[in-house]
Formats: sequence, structure tokens, C-alpha cells
Amino acid sequence: MVNSFSDDDDTGGSARLVAETLPGDNAAPLSVGELSLKLKRFVEGEFGHVRLRGEISGYKRAVSGHVYLALKDDSAVIDAVIWKGAANALAFTPQDGIEVIATGKLTTYPGRSKYQIVIDRMELAGEGALMALFEKLKAKLAGEGLFDPARKQPLPFLPRTIGVVTSPTGAVIRDILHRLADRFPSHVIVWPVAVQGEAAAGQIAAAVRGFDAIAPGGPVPRPDLVIVARGGGSIEDLWAFNEEVVVRAIADCQIPIISAVGHETDTSLSDFAADLRAPTPTAAAEIAVPVRADLIATVAGYGLRAERCARRYQERGRERLTALARLLPRRDALLGPQRQRVDDLGQRLDRALEARVTRGRRQLDRAGAVLRPAMLARQLSGARDRLARTGKLIDALNPKGLLKRGYVLVEARSGGVVTTAEEARAAGALMLHFGDGAVAARVERTSAKPYEKPVSAQPSLL
Repeated sequence: MVNSFSDDDDTGGSARLVAETLPGDNAAPLSVGELSLKLKRFVEGEFGHVRLRGEISGYKRAVSGHVYLALKDDSAVIDAVIWKGAANALAFTPQDGIEVIATGKLTTYPGRSKYQIVIDRMELAGEGALMALFEKLKAKLAGEGLFDPARKQPLPFLPRTIGVVTSPTGAVIRDILHRLADRFPSHVIVWPVAVQGEAAAGQIAAAVRGFDAIAPGGPVPRPDLVIVARGGGSIEDLWAFNEEVVVRAIADCQIPIISAVGHETDTSLSDFAADLRAPTPTAAAEIAVPVRADLIATVAGYGLRAERCARRYQERGRERLTALARLLPRRDALLGPQRQRVDDLGQRLDRALEARVTRGRRQLDRAGAVLRPAMLARQLSGARDRLARTGKLIDALNPKGLLKRGYVLVEARSGGVVTTAEEARAAGALMLHFGDGAVAARVERTSAKPYEKPVSAQPSLL
């Protein structure tokens, strides 16, 4: 089937199946990519530098580090992207619902036929937006318990080493050192940081974590107390101490921290996270250490009080002793009976000694009468007669005397005196003791009759 077209329809008003170049038409068709490229060049050429005010919505940071969000107001919305380098340079962490002013350029994204703004710089849209961001971040960190009073650590009474995180130049560090020197000279370690600007938050957080990472007993003494300090300024100047990275570093620190940021009326999130807030850096130094002169005076006062207490105790003891001494009887009254008893016993002892000597003298006289010469001669003669009789008795009983008269003492060779013939037969070998010596004998023949002739033996002279 072939479609036919009217010859008079040469204006191109009717539909055609195949595209044809009409007379006088010198515009070649564009590809989608060509159109997108033209739009991109046009948009970037016309809007190469723009500043937009709007509220952040859909904030998201990709793994690559790039940030994607949208800016909106009451009537429109535009997508935005912040490349990694620009995102790291932001002075604050974006939050949904915060009104900002973004500076960058418009461009298109052909892949989705969208236009977007590439943000190079972004600031908060006035102090109202800044305070809104402050309150949102405060609520978030408080919800995590970072400001909980139970997390607060007690400050040391007298820190030996104090770490100070602040700018190395300016009045703050001089005020702190001067006040510490006036009150109680201490060892101070200063960790120099920038206290405002894009790099300030990272440096402050790194300093706090650096002090916390110092090991005890190392070459660098670990601080007993850390002071995070900065002088006064606007809320924008103090914003580094509201950054989440700084607040978390202070909350996680194991060393007690005093936050001294700005003047008395200034408040930062670091103040809520710290263990104690000081209204000024100078006040932080005053809180950190006591007054040395006051301590000396206090110790001296304690010494005087202790001395007075000891003296008072001694005086009271003396008073009590005196009072008790008055109640005691006098020495003469206490010792009188004992002295009288001693005198009485002494007299009795003298009399007893005299009586004992008298008795001894009488006994001696009686004994002396018994020891007269005639009595002693009679006693000596009687003793001599008794001795002579005893000697004769000993000679008569001496076995050797009997042996000299012809008797023999018979002993068994194994030992023991033999007194019967049965014992002699049982012994077999005998020793015969005569008055002039001993002879060995052996039993050869036995007899059952009591008075038969003795057994013959072969004696051997010993």
C-alpha cells in the first residue's frame, strides 16, 4: 500500500513518513548530545559565577568525599554538588534546614537533562542561620549524651603539668602563663593551633587528641589538665569550637579539660563537652591551680592549730593529773603502816638472830665436851679392833686363800663357775684354778656315782 500526498500540500503542514529537506531549510538536525553540549556551554557561559540563597535539603556526602544537596526556597529548588576539595574547605558542616549563601557556577548534567550549581564556597546566611545550625548540632550531640553531667571528670587539685591548646601568639597564652606564674608556677605545654579559619577545627581536635595520646612516664610529660582557650570574638570567629570534630575530641579526652572560649557571655559547644567551663582564659588559669601563698598560709595555720591542740591537750592532762593528785592520800599516810611494819620486823629479826646464835653456841659447847682426848682415844682403839677383825674375815673368805690350802676353783671354758659334776660333764672343757695358777682340762669319762674316783683328764698348764 502506497500513501499518496497532495501536490498542492507543499508547505509541509501534512505529516510525512520520511524526513525530507524542504526548500530554503538550511538547518541540519542536531543530535541529543550536540544539543546538550550547546545548552551546557550556554548555561556555563551565561551563569559562570552566581550566588544563591536558599535552604539546604537532602544533604548527603558520598564515599568519594563529594557532597550532594539541593537549595530551595518557597517557589523553586535547584540541585547542587560540592566536589571533595571544596567540601573539605568549608568552614562548617552543612545541615538540612540551614539557610546558606552558595557561590559557584551553573552547569548541566546531560545524563538526566538537569541543570545544577557546582558550589565553590558556601557561607551561612547571617547569624540567624548560624544560630540555627548551632542549635541543631547542639541537640544532636546532646542526644548522644556528649553533654551528660555524668561524663564530667573532677579537676585535679594541684596539676603538675598543664596542657594549653591555643594560638601561640596573642594575649591569651600570655594571660594564662602570667596568671599561672602569679598563683602557682606550673609546668605548661603549649600545643599551637589556629583558633579561627578553615583549618582551625581540625588543628584543635588534633591537639586535644594529641595530648590524650601522650603515654605516662614518657619523654614528654602527660598533662594532668588541659585548657582549650581563645579570646573573644563574633560567633563566626568562635565557630571552630562549635565544630563536631572538636566537640567529640573534647568529650572523648581522658584528661580533664577546661574550656575557656571567648568572653563570659560567649557560649560554644566545646563549653558543654568540657569538664568545666571558664568565663575567660584568665579565669581558666585561676581555676586550674590554687594560690601558692594561700596554700602556704593554710598549711602554716594548720600547723599552729595542731600545736595549740597539742599544747591544750598537755595542759588539760596536767590539770587532770593535778586534780587527781589532790584526791590521793599523802605519802606519809600511805607509807606509815609499812614503815612501822618494817621497823617491827627489823626488831624481831635482831632478836631471832641473837637467839639463833645462843643456840648454836650451846650446841658447840656440847660437841666440844664430847671431843675430849680420852674419849677420842677410846673411840680410836675400838675402831682399830673392828678393822683388824674385818681384815681377818676378808682373808678367811678370800677364794685364793682356800686355793692355797689345796682347793680348786673349776670354771667352764665358756664362762661361769662349775659347782656340780653334771655341770662339768655338760661343759666338757674346763679351767682349773690352783693357788699358783690355772690348768685347762677336758672331761673324757663320766660316772654316775657321787664318790667314785674322779675322771681322768689331760690338763694343760696355762
